[in-house]
Amino acid sequence: MASKEELSNIRKDIDWASLGFSYMPVRSHIRASFKDGKWSEGELCTDHTISMSIAATCLHYGQAAFEGLKAFRCKDGAVRVFRPDENARRLNLSAERILGPTIPVDFFCELVRKVVLDNIDYVPPYGSGGSLYIRPLYIGVGPQIGVAPSDEYELLIMVMPVGPYYKGGMKPVHAMVIEDYDRAAPLGTGTIKLGGNYAASLKPAKAAKEKGFPIPLFMDPKTHEYVDEFGTSNFFGITKEGAYATPASSSILGSITNKSLQQIAQDLGMKVEKRQIHRNELGNFAEIGACGTAVVITPVSEIVTKDQTYKYEENFPTLKKLYDAMQGIQYGELPDTHNWMFEV
Repeated sequence: MASKEELSNIRKDIDWASLGFSYMPVRSHIRASFKDGKWSEGELCTDHTISMSIAATCLHYGQAAFEGLKAFRCKDGAVRVFRPDENARRLNLSAERILGPTIPVDFFCELVRKVVLDNIDYVPPYGSGGSLYIRPLYIGVGPQIGVAPSDEYELLIMVMPVGPYYKGGMKPVHAMVIEDYDRAAPLGTGTIKLGGNYAASLKPAKAAKEKGFPIPLFMDPKTHEYVDEFGTSNFFGITKEGAYATPASSSILGSITNKSLQQIAQDLGMKVEKRQIHRNELGNFAEIGACGTAVVITPVSEIVTKDQTYKYEENFPTLKKLYDAMQGIQYGELPDTHNWMFEV
């Protein structure tokens, strides 16, 4: 683990209060290579570019997956990462689906620890509301012209400081149901975090924004009758009876944030329902949230469909309670009763 001296090292040349959610070059990233049937130990790299064959499978056949997680400078001065083991397991689901090699969970967590420690001075100070965003990227790099998986892979883990998503408090947004596009096929790759899934969501997200809706909501791709997820976030709602409800679907990504919020909801004595949610049920919710790593929870005050507009509680008291509990655990202000925080 890092020493107290290392942990107290914070850069003085960054305006922590002005950080947004954007890329910033830092000291290093860490890179592990898979070749000849095994992973290398992992090397810290200061060059922020990569070189690969023009025939690399990630460029031609979409063998590219990624993750997103965060490290926090906590109230007691320690730096901890939120549930990296869960990100490792989800990345392995992606790797298996595209016929790439999996990564041992402990090895992944150790790579995360090393790169966070090497960039420890970029972790925003406690009280700033910021965090160190961690982006693992998994790509096939072997040259392959026939449609087949690569025999060589790179795992790159980059980090960068980001500010609080909400400055001045959580702000509700309007959402629009997308009727003309799907983000995934019924039995496709929607359940894993492939770059192609996000490419598929760009055009409908742009169309929604042009109409004044910051986030799109997708229905299931088979029938368009059941709620799937928002463009980059899982869907969940608080029913008028006070239950936490989120879709069960074979075409949406398993969100670690959603999984954690479900546990927090149970800890708070709420009933949790993971089930199909028909589009006609959108009027049965008191509060709606979009959840993910970057924001934790985005409150949704309105959902517009082709036939109807649904409005929700704009003060979102339950979403606030869930958000505060999650942030409290992440910043070490509340007990980590489920051992979610990984200390570097």
